[in-house]
Amino acid sequence: MSWIDAALRRERLILCSALAAVSALAWWFIWYGAGMGMSAWDMTAATLFPHQMAHVPGEMDAPWLVVVLMWWVMMIAMMTPSAAPLILLHGVVQRKHAGGAAGASWLPLLLLLGYLAVWLVFSVGAAMLQIALQPTGLLSDMMLWSRSAWFSAALLGAAGLYQFSPLKRACLSQCRNPAMFLTRHWRAGPVGAFGLGVRHGAFCLGCCWLLMLLLFVGGVMNLLWIAALAFLVLVEKLSAGGEWVAKAVGVLLLAWALASLLV
Repeated sequence: MSWIDAALRRERLILCSALAAVSALAWWFIWYGAGMGMSAWDMTAATLFPHQMAHVPGEMDAPWLVVVLMWWVMMIAMMTPSAAPLILLHGVVQRKHAGGAAGASWLPLLLLLGYLAVWLVFSVGAAMLQIALQPTGLLSDMMLWSRSAWFSAALLGAAGLYQFSPLKRACLSQCRNPAMFLTRHWRAGPVGAFGLGVRHGAFCLGCCWLLMLLLFVGGVMNLLWIAALAFLVLVEKLSAGGEWVAKAVGVLLLAWALASLLV
C-alpha cells in the first residue's frame, strides 16, 4: 500500500469520526432538552394522533434564539448522517484533485458547514413559525405537539402530496447520487467546498422541508418522531428503492391525514 493510500484511509477514518461525533453530540443535546428547560424524553409520547392526548398544563417559554438553536441542533442530528456519503466522497475527490497534498484535507468540513448553514436558515423559519403557532392553541403550550385534528390532517396531507411533486423528485434525485452531484457542481478550494455544501443543502431542504414540519404534529421535541423522520430521510436518500419509498410514504401520509379527521 502506498503512503497516499494510507493517508486516504486515515483521513477517511478521521472524517467519519468527526461526522459521527457531530451527530452524536447533537443527539445528546436533544436528549437533554436542547436548552428548552425540559428533557426531550419527558416530551416524548408514542402516539399517531397527538391531538387526542390529554392537555398538559404549563407553558414552554424559551427565548427565540434558544428555539432557533433547538431546531438547528435537531436538523444537525437528523440530516448529517444522510449527507455523509457526499462529504466522504468529496474528501476522496479533493485529495486526488490536490495531487495527494495534505493541505486540503479539512475542506470536506467546510462542505458540511455550508450544508448545515442551509438548515440554520430553515431553523430560523421553523422557530418563527413555532412562536407564531403557540398563541393560536394549535400546539400544546408545554409538549409542542398538535392539539387540532384539522391542523394535523393539513400538515400530514400537504407532506403526503409533496412526496409526489416534481420538485420532490428533482431534489431527491440530486441527494441520491453524490457522484453525479460532484461531477455536475464541482468547485475547487474553500469557497467551492462551502458553496457545494450550500447547494447540496438547498436540494436536501427542497426534498425534506415538509417532512421536518411534521414535528409540529408529533411534537417538536418528541424523540420517537425525530428518530422516525431521520430514519425515513436516510432510507429515501441511501436505499436502492428510495424513490419508491418516498411514494409509499406519500400514500401513508395521505391515509394518516384522513384518519386524523376520523378518529
